Formats: sequence, C-alpha cells, structure tokens
Amino acid sequence: MRGVIDLGKGAETRALEMGSQNSSAAGGMEKEIRVPVTRIEGHGKITIVLDRDGNVADAKFHVVSVRGFEKFCEGRLVWEMPVITSRICGICPVSHSLASAKAGDAILGIDIPGPAKKLRLLLHMGQMIQSHALSLFYLSLPDLVLGFDYEMERRNIVGLLESRPELARRGVALRKFGQEVIEALAGRRVHPTFAIPGGVNGMLQPEKRDALLAQIDGVIENARSTIGLVKDACLKQEEAIPVRTYNMGLVGRDGALEFYDGELRIKDQRGNIIEDGFNPSDYLSIIGERVEDWSYLKFPYYRWAGFPKGSLRVGPLGRLNVADRIPTPLAEEEFKEFKAMGENGLVDRTIFYHYARAIEMLHAAEKAKELLQDEEICSKEIWNESREIENEEGVGVIEAPRGTLIHHYWVNRDGTIRKANLIVSTVFNNMGMNLAIKEVASKRIRNGRFDEGILNHVEHAIRCFDPCLSCATHAVGQMPLSIQLVSPDGEVLGEISRG
Repeated sequence: MRGVIDLGKGAETRALEMGSQNSSAAGGMEKEIRVPVTRIEGHGKITIVLDRDGNVADAKFHVVSVRGFEKFCEGRLVWEMPVITSRICGICPVSHSLASAKAGDAILGIDIPGPAKKLRLLLHMGQMIQSHALSLFYLSLPDLVLGFDYEMERRNIVGLLESRPELARRGVALRKFGQEVIEALAGRRVHPTFAIPGGVNGMLQPEKRDALLAQIDGVIENARSTIGLVKDACLKQEEAIPVRTYNMGLVGRDGALEFYDGELRIKDQRGNIIEDGFNPSDYLSIIGERVEDWSYLKFPYYRWAGFPKGSLRVGPLGRLNVADRIPTPLAEEEFKEFKAMGENGLVDRTIFYHYARAIEMLHAAEKAKELLQDEEICSKEIWNESREIENEEGVGVIEAPRGTLIHHYWVNRDGTIRKANLIVSTVFNNMGMNLAIKEVASKRIRNGRFDEGILNHVEHAIRCFDPCLSCATHAVGQMPLSIQLVSPDGEVLGEISRG
C-alpha cells in the first residue's frame, strides 16, 4: 500500500497470531495494523499506541517467543557448556562459546596458557569482522547508500551489488575473511567447538596462519575505506534518532577499548563516569533485570538509577562512548574524529551505531594482524587441564559484536550446572530500541495519519542496534515481527503489507 493512509478509514484488519491485544491506553478491545519487518536477525512485534489526537503516545518492541536455553542447560556438565551455548545463535556462536569458556575457567579456578588466550582473541576478532561486515553491508548499507525510497525488493545486498558492485564485493570479502579466521581455528565457520574450559582444543597450523597473514593488509584497507563512506552516509540521514541512556562496556585499566578482558565502565547521560574499574564478575551488584509482561526480552538496567531511568546502551556506540582510546593506530585516528562529534565524550545519535561499528571492524582487523604476527600464535601450549571444581559459580564476560555478554553458571561439586543466567547483548539495548522506535514514529505519525515511509524508518531504527532476537531470547523456532498501531479507544486502524 502506498501513499498517505487515513488510519480511521477503510483499512484492512486482521487479528494477531499471538500476544495480548489489550492496551492500557485504550482500556478495551484493541485492533491493529500489522507490518512485516525484515533484515534483522530474528523477528518480533511492534505496537505503536496513539493518543486521542492520533499522535504517538507510546511504542513497544515485543519479542514474543519463549526462551529456554538457561533452563535446559541445568544438569549438563560445565565442560559441555561452550558447545551447547554456541548453538544459541548462528550469527554469534563464537561470542557465546568464549563467554561460556571464561565462566568455565572461573569455576575450575585456572588461568589459561598465554598462547591459548591469543588464539581465543584471534577467534574473537574473526567474529567481530564477520558480524560487523554482515550488519553493515548486508543489512544496513542498502538503506543508507541506496536510500529509503529505493525499490524495496532490491534494497538489499543484491541491489547493492547491482548499484555499487565494488562496495558489495568489499563487504562480502570482509565477511569471508572473518569466517576464514574462525574456520582456520575451529575447523568450521558456524557453531565452533574451539574454546573450552582451560584453553582451546587445537593449535593454529603455520600454513593457515600464513594464508590469513597474506590477506590481512587488504582486509585492513577494506575496513579503513569503509569508515568514511559509512560516516558520510550517517551524516546525510534525515533522522539521527537521538536516544539518551546510560552507556556501558568493558575497558582496559588505561581506559582503552576492550573486547575480551577488562573491567566494566558505565557513563551516565551527561558523560560522567559513574562506575569504573568494576569487576565484571560482580555484575549482579550493579545490574538489575526487569521483566515486563508484554515481551520475553528482559530489561537490564543500572541498579542504582532504577528502572527505566537506568536503562543501558551497549554495543559499538556504547563501547566507544565509554572508552578513552582504541589501542590500534588506524582505528585510534578514526576514534578521535568520532569523539569530536559528541559532547562530553558521548555520541547519543543512534544512527552513529553504524559509524562506531565500522571503526570497531577496523580495530578488529588491526588486532588480528597483531595476533597473526605474534610468535606464540602457533604454539602448542593451548590447554591447562583441570578436572577439579574450585568454585561453585563462575562468570564469563566478553564484548560480543552487539555488546556486553554475560554467562553466569552455578555448579554442583561434580561440575553439573545447577543454574545458569545469560544476559545477552541485545537485551541490554532493549529500552534503547523502544525509545528509538518511539522517536521515529513520533515524527511520522501526526493526527492519525502516516505514510509507508514509517515502515522503512522504524525498521532501520531497530537495525542500528543490530539486534539478534533469537540470540537474546535463546528461542526455538520463528518469531514473526510486525508493527501494530493501536488507537486509544480500541478501534481497528488497518493493516499495511508489502506485496
């Protein structure tokens, strides 16, 4: 359906397949407009509630499928967890396996060998490159480069290949390299079984190291040349989608951007550091988890600020907002330009998630080169064997491509899992996504009227966060995503569909 639609006249309606249809604003039977939303990892549902003047009163981003991984991990052995949890997601299995292995290390009370840590880091950099390339080139750049008015059926990587073939090929090459790093270490690109409690289960063969090194300068150049394009595309967008939340990420002791180790730092909406040098293992003392009855996606928040005021932003934008510097030279140059765009060290425009993501991709490529050139990277000292349970609980925290990822296990003396708590990156950004949807919808729905452009812009507001909904809920099966508009008096407003 194209053109301006009067919400009160003649729109086709149908009932939702799932979820409550009652709105607190309406106080009665709701009706809805439902629209499929695409090019995110997983699916959900959006409800936009209108006031009596037909303007946006509220927006809710629902994830409507039950989670289950934490429960069925109970009774499994801690040594099995990196393999089991890597199955949570096909996009970021490396991140889950690394966080899980770190939690296992803590339960066994062991430090892994230095070469094993470098191999885990290299695996992590491969994941960062492939995931960020996927988000930028396959999911978001078609909107930013081709434009929101471009033919919808071709506004994707195929359309990008037709319109900007050199750019599309660059994206494919970057993602391919990240996957090759993972395959060189783990033997396969998806659901690797490489990181284990105590280290890793295989060394990097010199010939595979050499093959990756032969490509790395081209990868770095591709990543570097992407940054300016992404920055310019973000600056040209009509809507920057300002959203103010707390920002969180891991940093090194010198304040440098950190993906694997480090300590938690939190900044408030004004750029003040309110938590610094915080041991990630003690996360429960500063992070609370809120549950709402309209979504299976939890709402983590900074405990001392309360909910919703203490809602957090993580991922590329959150990480660069809390970091003081980036410890690789080319990414550091770009980081300084990025910081200059904000105030008090904060950039709060959601659209710049893409810019931050591109800078992080360059850093990951530089870090991968550093690791590949390290003499220890092909060492055989890769595992510290231990079968004794030293601690009855362990926490593993890393920075996944989408943000801070926490695995927390409680075990019996024989190593079986009694309880597991997983806080996935996308969950931390839950409130940010809700606020971004409301910000976009408020500008495009006036007096009960909107145009089809709202679909594209709401979709893209969500894509800025690069959410992984199946990962965040550990769901099994599909989760349809739709946009639902609800009138304050329960009137059916209509349905928009593509095709």
